[in-house]
Amino acid sequence: MQFVHYDRRMTSATFASPEPAPAVSLKQDAGIITLVGLAHASSHFSHLLLPLMFPVFLKEFGLSYSELGLLMTVFFTVSGSGQALAGFVVDRIGARPLLFSSISMLLAACVAASVATGYLGLMGVAALLGLGNAAFHPVDFTILNQRISAPRLGYAFSAHGLTGNLGWAVAPVFLVGISSLAGWRWAYVAAAVLYALVALLLLLHRDKLLTKVALRHPQATPGNDLAFMKLPVVWWCFSFFLLSTMTLAVVQSFAVPILKALHGVSLETATLTLTAYMLCGAAGVLVGGFIAARTRHSERVVAACMGMGALFLALCATGVFGVTGTMVVLAATGFAIGIGGPSRDMMIKKATPKGATGRVYGLVYSGLDVGFALAPVLFGVFMDRGWYAAVLLGAAMALAISVFAALGVGRRTTA
Repeated sequence: MQFVHYDRRMTSATFASPEPAPAVSLKQDAGIITLVGLAHASSHFSHLLLPLMFPVFLKEFGLSYSELGLLMTVFFTVSGSGQALAGFVVDRIGARPLLFSSISMLLAACVAASVATGYLGLMGVAALLGLGNAAFHPVDFTILNQRISAPRLGYAFSAHGLTGNLGWAVAPVFLVGISSLAGWRWAYVAAAVLYALVALLLLLHRDKLLTKVALRHPQATPGNDLAFMKLPVVWWCFSFFLLSTMTLAVVQSFAVPILKALHGVSLETATLTLTAYMLCGAAGVLVGGFIAARTRHSERVVAACMGMGALFLALCATGVFGVTGTMVVLAATGFAIGIGGPSRDMMIKKATPKGATGRVYGLVYSGLDVGFALAPVLFGVFMDRGWYAAVLLGAAMALAISVFAALGVGRRTTA
């Protein structure tokens, strides 16, 4: 197989890869998984810090959906660029320093949001949030791949995806709840306090987050560091993340106003539907972890789940199920996509050359940020024109195309 041959050549010529994680106790693995999961939840929580306040910003600052979408484009452009670079830094200095830097920047962004007085201030918040979000995936997966024993790695990926979805699910309840009681500025202050508590907990257990640095061969050159980018499978993975994430960006950014516009539901009801989507996604990830641990062809699981999610979203666009039915089917979409999450991470692991975990995950997962950056601007124009059903249908189409990307990854990593 061509991919395996290239993988060996790059590894032996460039890196002395860290040894695989030795067999350790369940308690130790569980502790590491919990800490990394908490960090991942913090990252996903940051994704919704701005979108959940879009209805407030519309009235407070007189902004359009296109302008609000541009905020998220800034967030994810900074995050995506930073994530690709963060992968190199993780491989050079280890994961832990970047983790603490990221949490600190998210905390600072929340403080800045609480005192923002206009669009320019919100732009600065978006950039700072993106910078803080950038390092989490290369950091998390480097820690998990190095510190978790091999038999439990599939379950670790499941827990990682589960906590990410829980971070999304908690954000609407946390921010909208506090905002309704004390105002949106205090909601951001409370978020800053939450990040401070997370940072303190990670600091107290920092020994569990230590990773080994990939040792460079004396004759290694900068070109060797970039050799993994010549692998077609890496770019197929990137494409999958870009496409599938555009769908998620639509749901996160516009599901609430779409439900309000098409079905006349209240802000609270629409927000609870978004929370249900995230919780169902978390449940799907939990189920998907068992599937990923027992399935050889991860890409087939991913393709099936994304295909089902695309069908559900297309049905939501038609409105055929009415108000309650549409909200239920939208939540079910989260479950279908969530099942594919752990298999997706196993699919990426198979495509990762040894000694290049941080860089590959950094580049591949930057596709997630690119998708998040493109979707709000593209579909924000649709929203301004009142094409609400078309937004859902476009999201379904992007998810359907991602099926072919997943199968393309499988063809290039399976003998």
